[in-house]
Amino acid sequence: MEVNGHKIGPGAYLQGAGLKGAFLDSANLSGAWCVEVNFEGVNLANANLSFANLKRAYMPNANLTNANLARVLLLGANLTGANLTGANLTGADLRFATLTSANLGGANLTGADIRGAELPGENLTDANLSFADLGAARLTGANLTGANLTGANLWVARLNGANLTGANLTGADLRFARLTGANLTGVIGYKP
Repeated sequence: MEVNGHKIGPGAYLQGAGLKGAFLDSANLSGAWCVEVNFEGVNLANANLSFANLKRAYMPNANLTNANLARVLLLGANLTGANLTGANLTGADLRFATLTSANLGGANLTGADIRGAELPGENLTDANLSFADLGAARLTGANLTGANLTGANLWVARLNGANLTGANLTGADLRFARLTGANLTGVIGYKP
């Protein structure tokens, strides 16, 4: 497959490419080098981006519904307003990524590194964040209803005003976490 003169496929080298608005539904970009690629508004639903390098990728409003992003590097990526519903982000590196207004409902973030990421007002309903590292992440006003945070690192995380109704916090590290105004109704494994 070729888009805007760029070959799309496993292991593709796309550094700095402009793919704004492209339709890449179900594309296979596993192991691709996509550093600083413009994926703004791109449809990557059901795509395979596992093990890809998306460092500092620009992905606002991208559709990543049910995409495979296992072990992907999204360090410093901009995913503002992206739809990641049901995406597989197992072991993904999302350090310092911007996910403002993104939708991660039902996403699998098991073991993901989300340290220092910006997730204010985020939809993480029913997301699996077990053993994820959310140290110093900003989750102010995030919706974590029914989320699985078993064994997660929430050290110094900002959860002010977050909705944690029915979330599982068994074994989570909440030392120095900010929980002012958080809804802790029915939380499992945590006693305020």
